[in-house]
Amino acid sequence: MKRKILAAGAAIALCAGLIGCSAPDSVSKPLAGDVAVAKVDGKPVYKSEVIREAVAQGLISEGEALEASSDLFRRVLDEVVDQKLLASEAIRRGIDRKPAAQRRVAAARERILGDMVVEGAVDSAVTENAIQALYQEQMKLGRQGEEFHARQIVVAAELEAGAIKKQISSGASFEGLAANRSIDAQTRSSGGDLGYFTPDVMPAAYGAVLKSARKGQIVGLFKSDNGWVILKVEDRRQQAPPTMEASRPQIVRFLTYAQVGDLLKTLRSKQRVELLTPLAGGGAKLKGQL
Repeated sequence: MKRKILAAGAAIALCAGLIGCSAPDSVSKPLAGDVAVAKVDGKPVYKSEVIREAVAQGLISEGEALEASSDLFRRVLDEVVDQKLLASEAIRRGIDRKPAAQRRVAAARERILGDMVVEGAVDSAVTENAIQALYQEQMKLGRQGEEFHARQIVVAAELEAGAIKKQISSGASFEGLAANRSIDAQTRSSGGDLGYFTPDVMPAAYGAVLKSARKGQIVGLFKSDNGWVILKVEDRRQQAPPTMEASRPQIVRFLTYAQVGDLLKTLRSKQRVELLTPLAGGGAKLKGQL
């Protein structure tokens, strides 16, 4: 949703410039402490305008500093100047008085106001307390499975796999045999190391043999998609729950969509929405059932 808001802001930037060129001076008055960073046809371009454009394009986040001496600031400033030049040229040509232009500017205004309502609602709902509470709820409901750390040797023939397993039983190095004999290119150079994994991300044959495997055990040989496999179980443990920071983006998205959905549901329940275009299945739906 935030990306959608930023995209809408970028899309209406030129329209906003068109409005600004023909609007009263009170609309373009600087914010307190604002400074002019350029002039276009004698009219100032303020630092806040450049920062607002950078936020709209998703180049910086809301509230993030943007130094006027930076290359990014200069690049965005050039874009703002170009917008004002184009908007001024549009007014000179009388484009702003055309009905098509006025409809597009009016639509841009509605998008801006709607986005500001959404931003306010999201800011009030997506708080640190709400994020922490949902994370704790997920931790209570979530059930973590087991994960394994294992090494593997994969060879093409069953007889070769049997011979290798006998060598391991006689004390040969599993890592050395994996490096010299395994045909699995991804793990061979690391002594067959698969790292930590849960059985569900591996072929079914792996999960079947690991069910009763113990730490330190040699498992197999067994047939898998890529050949005959021997496993060495280095570790078996409960899967660690995701950290708060790892879960944060997903939680923020959930809270954002939930809040926007609730807001729209409330608004639709208060207003009559009538479709005049027939829908598939026949008939127009009324009162917020769009």
